[in-house]
Parts: sequence; structure tokens; C-alpha cells
Amino acid sequence: MKIVSARFPARQAVARPTRLELQVRNTGAHMVPNVAVTLDSFYYTEHFPELAANKRPVWVIERGPGAIATPPVESQEVSQPGGGQTAYVNTWALGPLAAGRTQTFRWLVVPVKPGAHTVNFRVAAGLAGRAKVTLGSGAPVSGRFTVEVAPAPATTHVDPNTGRVVLGARSTTP
Repeated sequence: MKIVSARFPARQAVARPTRLELQVRNTGAHMVPNVAVTLDSFYYTEHFPELAANKRPVWVIERGPGAIATPPVESQEVSQPGGGQTAYVNTWALGPLAAGRTQTFRWLVVPVKPGAHTVNFRVAAGLAGRAKVTLGSGAPVSGRFTVEVAPAPATTHVDPNTGRVVLGARSTTP
């Protein structure tokens, strides 16, 4: 298995949606039964005594990897869309991956906690732990992103001439 590309902006701002993308290729001779990615560090632990749950988000996941079901599907959305969800809170799986083929995992996330953060990821061949994937060197297929999240988004405005969102404050001079 090989990581073809791994993208997550190093500089982000609270409340500004961003994308995390991992592209993996099966460089082996056999089919991977269920290619999966686990993301660690999307949450942090808070230690206030009155909290119902001590896990707090650094990023809120707006959309996870995988195809989104199209109507007519009777369902009630209880978590982010994306067909790659698993029973594990931080793991997404996109099914079998044939030898020589590539699969792309994409998340749309919104940072909600400013500061310096590290996101670790690892790729697996399945959810049960029996199927293993490694790099050509025998090392695990994993990596990390180091991200700085600014406490406030950059100032923007809508250009009245084009209708596009533009970085920076609007000029008040005529």
C-alpha cells in the first residue's frame, strides 16, 4: 500500500470549512478487503468535573468520505453524510481495493478550536485487524499533519461588482 497524496492545509481558521484528502494506492498483488482510514486527534480531552462527555472537537466533520445516498432514501441524518462511516468513531472504510487501484478519502471539516494541532492517520486493510497493509519497507501506512488554527477567520466581503467573496475588508472610499 502507498499514500499517493495527503492534503490538509497547515494554516486554518476557526469557522472556515476546509478539506482533508488522502489518496491511497494498493501496490500489492492482492485485493485489499476493505480499505479504511483512521484519523486520530480530531478530538481533545477536557477535564472539567461536570461534563457529560470529556471529548471535545478540534474539527467538526461536515461530510465524511464515501458516496452520499441520493433520494429516495428514508433515513434520519444522525451523523455526517458519506457512505464510508463505520461503527468506529474515527474510522472510515470505502470497501475493497483491487491491486494497482487507487482510492480517495475526502472529508469536509470545520475547525472549532484554535491553536497548534497534530492529526495522525493510518490506513488499514479492514476493520477487524486480520488483514494487514504495509509500505514497501514494511512500515505501517500512516502519516501526520501539523496544523495551526487561527482564533478568527480572515476578514472577507462580497465584491458588489462581481458577487464573489474576496479576502480583506471592503474599501469605503468612493
